[in-house]
Amino acid sequence: MASYQVLYWREIPSLVKASDATGEVSVRLPQRFHDAIDEAAMRVGATDTEAYLAGWHWGPVQQRPGTAREVAEAIAADLAVSTLLSTSPDPFREP
Repeated sequence: MASYQVLYWREIPSLVKASDATGEVSVRLPQRFHDAIDEAAMRVGATDTEAYLAGWHWGPVQQRPGTAREVAEAIAADLAVSTLLSTSPDPFREP
C-alpha cells in the first residue's frame, strides 16, 4: 500500500508524489501540463514569484495498493489520459 498526493497549479495537475515503506517517488506529468501552467500563469498575470507560488497546492493524501513507484506511475498515467485541458475547469479563472 502506498500513499500519494498530486501537486496542482490552480486546477492543473503537475506532479504525483507517492511513498511507501521503502521511500518516496515523484513522477512528473507530460510537458503539455507544464506548458498549460505557464500559459495560465501568464494569462492571469501571475508572473512574479509570489503570485506564481501562490497557485501551487497539494491535493489530499490518498492510499492505493502497490509500491510507491507503481502508484505514482499509475496515477500520473491516469491523469494524463483523463485530464483534457480543453474541457477541464478553466485554469485561467481566479480561484
